[in-house]
Amino acid sequence: WCLLPQSGYLHPDEFFQAPEVMAGDILNLQVYYPWEFLSNSPCRTVVFPLMTSGVTYWVIKSLQQLDICSSCINSYTLLVSPRLLFTIFSFILDYSVYRLAPFWGADPWKALVLLAGSYVTLVFYTRTFTNTLEGLLFALLMVLVSSRKSSGRSAEPTSSSLIGVITSAGFFNRPTFLAFALMPLLYWAGLIVDSQKSIKTLINHFLKFILYACFTAFVFITADTFYFTSVSLDNLYSTNKSSLIDVIVQLHDKMVVTPFNFLSYNLNPHNLALHGSHPRVTHFTVNGVMLFGILHILAVGAGFKMLKKYVHQLMLVRWCCRGLPGLLVHSEGSPTLLLFYFVPLAFLSLFSHQEPRFLIPLILPLVLFSASPNRAVKWKLLVVLFNLLGALLFGCLHQGGLIPCLFHLEQLIHSPVSSSHPRHYTLLFAHTYMPPRSLLNIKKTDMHVEVIDMAGAGEAALCQTVQQRASNFTCSDCHIFIIIPGTVRATITKCGVSFKNETLIFPHLSMEDPPQIPVLASGNWRSQLGLYILELNR
Repeated sequence: WCLLPQSGYLHPDEFFQAPEVMAGDILNLQVYYPWEFLSNSPCRTVVFPLMTSGVTYWVIKSLQQLDICSSCINSYTLLVSPRLLFTIFSFILDYSVYRLAPFWGADPWKALVLLAGSYVTLVFYTRTFTNTLEGLLFALLMVLVSSRKSSGRSAEPTSSSLIGVITSAGFFNRPTFLAFALMPLLYWAGLIVDSQKSIKTLINHFLKFILYACFTAFVFITADTFYFTSVSLDNLYSTNKSSLIDVIVQLHDKMVVTPFNFLSYNLNPHNLALHGSHPRVTHFTVNGVMLFGILHILAVGAGFKMLKKYVHQLMLVRWCCRGLPGLLVHSEGSPTLLLFYFVPLAFLSLFSHQEPRFLIPLILPLVLFSASPNRAVKWKLLVVLFNLLGALLFGCLHQGGLIPCLFHLEQLIHSPVSSSHPRHYTLLFAHTYMPPRSLLNIKKTDMHVEVIDMAGAGEAALCQTVQQRASNFTCSDCHIFIIIPGTVRATITKCGVSFKNETLIFPHLSMEDPPQIPVLASGNWRSQLGLYILELNR
């Protein structure tokens, strides 16, 4: 499934939050650096991109330099190698379910089947999203806080240091990780309080957690500072032999703390509005259903029933007995798993920008809850059909022509004819997702390819640009290609230009410019579900 490769293009962030940046840094390819990685106020840590896409690109670069593989660097390997690493990492989810199912009273086989059969696992967890890493770190955190002795009683927590490392790393990957980590950390704290008789041992656990979390944060801050500011020790220790205090001051002035920049940007409603504003209930009513289908609906129903049953009991326990942590320790199973599912969902719903991928880490508590022995998995046929449809829609159809289009253009640009007779190519993309330039495999030193991304430009702006390009050929070997979905193909015909070549790539489904049902029924469905590569005439 990963090696095919999947042609579906879920969201620009799957390229522009890691592979595109690393392709420019490590392979010296022409890329587009997104605003999150600009040095004036970077919002993304560089550590995880380096550890994932960076490592895979370094490997294929080394293989090519050692002549083990003469053409290792091409559009296919640039796309698949980071995805393959994420696919391997995705088995952390399977391991976590296998470990957690007995602890939370779930059927291991049923939980594993629900996980493996979910299109969220098959599509989102094989893509290079920071949300994917967030889900994997959340799974590891749940494994660490869930421990049981062979006798069946809760074990004394011994992993304070690892919990601190994962919490801090998750925060630097995406600050929203704290929403996912809140309930596991409260549960872990409850375990410590419940199992410790000595206040000294209790404090020791929390100090160890804080110490390792701070150390991990220091590593991330140091790495990001050196990457984004290009600080070097040679510059710090200048010829006038700066004092240690001066060096510390210089480092402090240049310090980069990406989560703070991320929070500063995203807590501004005007900034979020630029990326799209949604009703606060979108995660509950739309995104949860879109990702998990009937499992989300059943969990919501069970949540309301349990709220009705336990709210009064929760209040009594909190006021009269040992408080919320004790309740969490002794309420293993469905109630706590529902808290692990709904508390992060509620926190993420506080923000106006709500995308489905933000919820993909919640698949772990959801499958554990759905696989409880006292909860028969109903609607099995519906679950299977839903996930087949999701895998087809998002793994193959959604913006599915853009990646094959870039593969086709890469072969055209690097063809033997183009190599022997240098040509200039202008690639104009309209009404598609942002094209990842790295897949064209063009070195930064090569200036014969120009990429123009017009996004969702209107008819007037698009025609004006196309007409200018058509009437201003600057050389005899200049080639101008327009890449546009079939649903807006008619717009180009109104621009008064002609084409000497056209290629249709099928399938391609644009939800921003969806196909019209009457046109689909008229027999022109292949054009409506395709992406055109049109070569302009002089």
